[in-house]
Amino acid sequence: MKVFLNADEVFEMAIQIETNGAAFYRKAAGLQSDARNVEFLNGLAAMEDQHKKTFAELREKLTAGEMYQQAFDPEGEASLYLQAVADTHGGEGSPSVADSLTGRETMEEIIRIALDLENKSILYYVGLKEMVRPDEEKKKVDNILSEEHKHVAQLTKALKKA
Repeated sequence: MKVFLNADEVFEMAIQIETNGAAFYRKAAGLQSDARNVEFLNGLAAMEDQHKKTFAELREKLTAGEMYQQAFDPEGEASLYLQAVADTHGGEGSPSVADSLTGRETMEEIIRIALDLENKSILYYVGLKEMVRPDEEKKKVDNILSEEHKHVAQLTKALKKA
């Protein structure tokens, strides 16, 4: 059985993932004693906040047709399911990864963890892209992928400096 999502649902998950990502970087920042590291990690959290804002703006611009509901859902269970999927997909900002930070990680280790999570998120979004129907909605997922690729590039630069 093939499951289809609409663009609204994809953006809902993207917003949750970005919220989790920001929380990851803020937790990592809170465990640092070096002011430069704190500033850097808070900057990454701010980028996640900006991604969240971008996705929320894209979501607001969706047409009624792009928000069509696949099935009757009076209890909002689909939204709860999507939030759970976003929290557990194993990528960017996964709450369990943030919870595992001890404060003993070096900046290089944190950046490597972040790169791994970002790359998993990219793979996740590529998979989600196959779950949306119209080509117009696929283009919206491409917007998410573009933002994530930019973040990977920024982290890669930071890793070279670490």
